[in-house]
Amino acid sequence: MTIKIVTDSTCDLPESVVIENGITVVPCYINMNGQSYLDGVELSRREFYERLPGLSAVPTTSAPGLGTFIQVYKQLLAEGASGIISIHISASLSNVFNVASLAAQQISELPVIGFNAGQLTLGTGVLVLAAAEAATSGSSMEEIIALLKEMTLRTHSFAALDTLEYLRRSGRVSGLQNRLGTLLQIKPILKMHAGNIAFERRRTNEKSIQRLINLVSDLGPLEQLSLVHTHAPQKVERLRQQAQHLFPPDKAPLCVEVTPAIGAHTGPGAVGFVCVSAG
Repeated sequence: MTIKIVTDSTCDLPESVVIENGITVVPCYINMNGQSYLDGVELSRREFYERLPGLSAVPTTSAPGLGTFIQVYKQLLAEGASGIISIHISASLSNVFNVASLAAQQISELPVIGFNAGQLTLGTGVLVLAAAEAATSGSSMEEIIALLKEMTLRTHSFAALDTLEYLRRSGRVSGLQNRLGTLLQIKPILKMHAGNIAFERRRTNEKSIQRLINLVSDLGPLEQLSLVHTHAPQKVERLRQQAQHLFPPDKAPLCVEVTPAIGAHTGPGAVGFVCVSAG
């Protein structure tokens, strides 16, 4: 049985990892200044983050169309797939999973199962990679879904944002909260686990970074620990050095710049971790 794994561009897996593991990535859309761009295809991350602070209108994002997913599934069928698992960003954050699930219902020639990762950025990516590796090793559809459900409970994403401004623009905080946050140098901390998103606040950047490290440390032994950032390579390198003692010794960490589809809401200057606890 040839099982293929499909995901969307918010998974943030490096292109080399995607190619090596035969993963199909369907790009989302970034909408700004009256134009739509295919995420990762027509707009580079560097260009997006450099333009973001100067945009007069808030960038928006949209899911790939129903027809796009149907076409992807049929193409994989033509290439020999006997089953497809389509893994996507949390349904609480985006409509991508719902569109993919509707498309799956239109395919009768082979089983297509949609899976809500309950995560964002590399939190989705680590689940996608685990599924692809399991498929390559000969696991069945049922075994891969069971693996994903179990791993979802052990996967956490934490990020320290540089400002409340982009959360305000996206409707996550009010204008008053934003002004107070700016006055008090409030640094928001985002936490994502099993489809649930929560926020904390710390007064300074130093305290927010220390809180990130404490959150990761509280999970206990880790199976995986990766780094994410939004156009902040120097800042994320400092975070890596401060958290060096937390990285599993036998697994090289990924470090990626977050897709514009997520960065439009967090803004530049954010850094964070994606963790899989050892359970």
